[in-house]
Amino acid sequence: MSPLSFFHATDRVIALLLLLLIATIGCTPGSAASPVLAALPGQSDEAGSSDSVDAEDAAEEAVDEMRTLPVAADADHPFPNRGPAPDFPKGLTWLNTAKPIHVNDLKGKFVLLDFWTYCCINCIHILPELKKLEHAYPNNLVVIGVHSAKFETEKGSDNIASAILRYEIEHPVVNDKDHRIWNLYGVNSWPSIVLIDPEGNFVGRASGEFKFETIDRLLKQVVPYYRKKKTLDETPVRFERLAYDAKETPLQFPGKVLADEASNRLFIADSNHNRIVVTDLAGKLINTIGSGEIGENDGSFAEATFDHPQGMALRGNLLYVADTENHRLRKIDLENGTVATIAGTGEQGGLPFPGAEEMRAGGAAPKRFVGLPRRTALNSPWALHIHGEDLYIAMAGPHQIWKMPLDESEIGPYAGNGREDIVDGALLPDEPYQAEGLRGGGLVTFSAFAQPSGLASDGEWLYVADSEGSSIRAVPFDMNKPVQTLVGTSNLVAGRLFEFGLVDGARDKAKLQHPLGVAWHDGKVYVADTYNNAIRVVDCRTGAVQTVAGVRAPDPDSGILTGQPGDSDEDGSFDEPAGLSYAGGKLYVADTNNHAIRVIDLATKKTSTLQIAGLAAPGPAESVKKKPDFTKARKHLLPTTKVRPVDGKVVLKVKFQLPAGWKINELAPMQYYPDSPEATGPIDREALGDFVEVEKPTSEFTVALPVAADGVDTVTIGMNYYYCQKDGGLCKIGSVIWTAPLEISSTAADTEVELEHKIITFP
Repeated sequence: MSPLSFFHATDRVIALLLLLLIATIGCTPGSAASPVLAALPGQSDEAGSSDSVDAEDAAEEAVDEMRTLPVAADADHPFPNRGPAPDFPKGLTWLNTAKPIHVNDLKGKFVLLDFWTYCCINCIHILPELKKLEHAYPNNLVVIGVHSAKFETEKGSDNIASAILRYEIEHPVVNDKDHRIWNLYGVNSWPSIVLIDPEGNFVGRASGEFKFETIDRLLKQVVPYYRKKKTLDETPVRFERLAYDAKETPLQFPGKVLADEASNRLFIADSNHNRIVVTDLAGKLINTIGSGEIGENDGSFAEATFDHPQGMALRGNLLYVADTENHRLRKIDLENGTVATIAGTGEQGGLPFPGAEEMRAGGAAPKRFVGLPRRTALNSPWALHIHGEDLYIAMAGPHQIWKMPLDESEIGPYAGNGREDIVDGALLPDEPYQAEGLRGGGLVTFSAFAQPSGLASDGEWLYVADSEGSSIRAVPFDMNKPVQTLVGTSNLVAGRLFEFGLVDGARDKAKLQHPLGVAWHDGKVYVADTYNNAIRVVDCRTGAVQTVAGVRAPDPDSGILTGQPGDSDEDGSFDEPAGLSYAGGKLYVADTNNHAIRVIDLATKKTSTLQIAGLAAPGPAESVKKKPDFTKARKHLLPTTKVRPVDGKVVLKVKFQLPAGWKINELAPMQYYPDSPEATGPIDREALGDFVEVEKPTSEFTVALPVAADGVDTVTIGMNYYYCQKDGGLCKIGSVIWTAPLEISSTAADTEVELEHKIITFP
């Protein structure tokens, strides 16, 4: 039976919305039946597909299947065919939270488990949608990232921690490196989600990308039921995010780099600072382009905004930028100091073939799949290269190479049938996703790519870092020639996306692991072999691979090379390098997780770190200070209290009463906001109207306010507070405001005013 049967038969439209997730399903490593959930009604163990899914066809199939569902016996419950959600196994490493979390800790909340792996473009696409949901439902929904690694490197908790920071993830993530939770919940492809209701029940599972609106509509339908039943805990929660302790650096996760020997310039995609940094080849700072804020504004260098830009290409004084998370192409006029959008609508593209919408409506396939650049939606453009009068684009989202003339007259796919795979053959199919077809009286195979992420060229071939297949591909500029694989997995009968490693040698023996960058020079393709933390080189004639830098000596027991992360110039070590460019006998490397640009002298094989004097992280955006709003806080109105100042100050003693098993979170900042509804009074107004930090977060502390004289006044103390389970990873947020009318007198008996608050936990 389909997972759709988990949902109420009278609300099948909402069930469809959640479980279709109308988009591209990522990689599928194989299905593993769940020993715990297999018996639950509606559980499905079908494997996902690595092909793109046509949303309309999937919807039609789902509607047909829903017509056969039985009428629910429990007419009131939105999820009648539910079952207890199993707890997370013990012994796993948790990140972005202080301690491990248990399913029972989250009762009262909707819990969305996001099964992901940080290499996967489809997983990356849904992270912004998850963030929108977290911000829209801060009191009702908790997202837990279940990182179930594909590549060996992705199993390391330190690497996952870097990915959490790089993708600015705000929710807890558990390292499910052995796929224990994956198997427990019957997951079989990335990305997949599981929904647990506030009663702790497993209620649904689905695979593929989705948009915020899909889950938003579902939650709007079912939240009122749990609120009415009083099983919804609407207390906000707080997790100890890695970002709270992250150090600010001049560069932050630089993704790509472009060296231009002719103009002595180096362009750096300072991706997580959302800007482009320009230096000379020795590191002298020339300019920064972009304010540092996330956005899509065109205009001057100071006004322009980007969203995690990646690849770049240069023609004269025009710099083209893949504005990846804006799904746009931008053009920077380096002479006039302006930024303009030249392609993309700002929305992530769906179908990877412009014009295919007419085919869906029953029309014939167009002669050419092209569209107007500003009206054509793009999907994660990741790398750029100019050849002749054309701009070539590694379009990671639809697994294709696209092309746009520099006159910006049209844009569309140049190679790749839209399936995620490593297949050689003719550039483009006649119809979307076509694997084979008849041409010239014979059967032709059409090329397929798997998340292309880097581009370089020798003038005859466009070399592609095809990351998910750990391969380097060769795309011809001569459209009569086929796509070829320089080194990689295209020769395998199956499992082409799951064969990787760190092996030097001949083409048929060599292995890479998720390369993201390439650079060509003198008959060789240099490779940023990202997950091997190494720089490799491929002979374009033979396909033989050698390691240039970044790899430790072979393991003495196995003899296998090791590519552990590092940040040393002395031994030339890297941490997930993603960008590469050649100029003047040197390789410039975007050493992403080290927040640095490294330089390899090919003559001496020595590595150095580029020093960029004067470069600083972009400052925070100016904002108007606003008075905090405590209207939704727990309110305590005290009776008028007569109090005697001590050393010219009125003392208020704050005391929290915590339930058994809970404590004040010592890792979170503790601040209070003193204020008064009165314009004047004996309390010094200079001491009011701003947050005051408590030196050490605790359940009891004092507030001392200076007074000028005896008299009557009213003070309010408002604050948010954070409290955690003593033996768990769950922390909650509370808000309280005390209003204390005071009669300040030098003859009063009491010298303190007690402000007490009893914290009540759910249920």
